[in-house]
Amino acid sequence: MLLTIDAGNTNIVFAVFDGEVQQFESRIDTNSSRMEDQYAILLSEILRLYGVDVSEITGAIISSVVPPVTRRITSAVKRLTGKTPLIVEPGVKSGLNIKIDNPGELGADLVCGAVAAKTLYPCPCIAIDLGTVTKVMVLDKSGALMGGVLSPGVGIGFEVMANKTALLPLVGTAVPEKIISTNTTDCIRGGVLYGTACMLDGLIQRFEEEIGQSCTVVATGGFAEVIVPYCKRKIEINGGLVSQGLRIIYEKNQ
Repeated sequence: MLLTIDAGNTNIVFAVFDGEVQQFESRIDTNSSRMEDQYAILLSEILRLYGVDVSEITGAIISSVVPPVTRRITSAVKRLTGKTPLIVEPGVKSGLNIKIDNPGELGADLVCGAVAAKTLYPCPCIAIDLGTVTKVMVLDKSGALMGGVLSPGVGIGFEVMANKTALLPLVGTAVPEKIISTNTTDCIRGGVLYGTACMLDGLIQRFEEEIGQSCTVVATGGFAEVIVPYCKRKIEINGGLVSQGLRIIYEKNQ
């Protein structure tokens, strides 16, 4: 079985695959102060929780945008399983043609998401990751990554409004019943949540106008289930997109 690990700024996502079939997915909070033994203990408990014996893990792969976490999880996986995980970084085979100015600066999570989108969906394709940062990337008809945009994520929007103002509260992600809100809490929620949905609709339209083609659109990330239902464009939700990309990249490097 293959262990995949996607370490983001907010969450770390663990998944186990038996061939192409995902056995489970589990999330913990990203904490740069955890030591490798702590990560090893957490991972051991997660595997036990889902009925996977450590001896069944035959390989591992990590995507990370948090360097201190990368080092500690790498050591934790090696200590627990005896396997040295493959790290998604420049030089690793991905099969992805990256057309941005500096391919080496592309985040590992974006590489994985793009690889999965290229493999699993018709191109041209727009891949959206609604996490700590809202990331929207475009793959052309050949599956090459053209580029995209980055925007503050939903959680950041709520936090900044609360932290940078004197009177606005920190609110949750419950979506208001109507777009024209009549109280402060719903006004904040509506602005961030409906605003993100409208931004995605607008970006998709402009991307398609720029490349002159209609696109398949897929979304992943912790806020995908919250935002996508309020978009007017048809967007498929695939919560395991990055994990699937990790699996595909691992197979290409065997």
